[in-house]
Amino acid sequence: MGCDIRNMDADTFEILSAKEVISVNQDALGVQGKKVRSEGGLEVWAGPLTGNRVAVVLWNRRDSEADITAHWADIGLPPTTVVTVRDLWQHRSWPSTYHGSLTAPSICSHCVKMFILSPTHA
Repeated sequence: MGCDIRNMDADTFEILSAKEVISVNQDALGVQGKKVRSEGGLEVWAGPLTGNRVAVVLWNRRDSEADITAHWADIGLPPTTVVTVRDLWQHRSWPSTYHGSLTAPSICSHCVKMFILSPTHA
């Protein structure tokens, strides 16, 4: 940690204590995520988790807002896999299921979105 914890603001504390994000780091599978796609300042990072789940980070390194898409072929999911999506920073699940790809719209400049994709058994 690169800050004085006695003087950190609420935003910094929230980032450093994000339980769902920490759980990805502490996942029992122990496999590190890696960059799987990079195009024009838009990056997709992914790594496997226990239970056939996948952690996905979408990073906008551009100077403007952008949509970023994670394709199943890039993140190691079979093309017919249907998943539920959990947004780890917003602490909420997305309302429907997804197959083939996931697009996060309007990611602010220099921001990230982090998700866990969980295959459904339907």
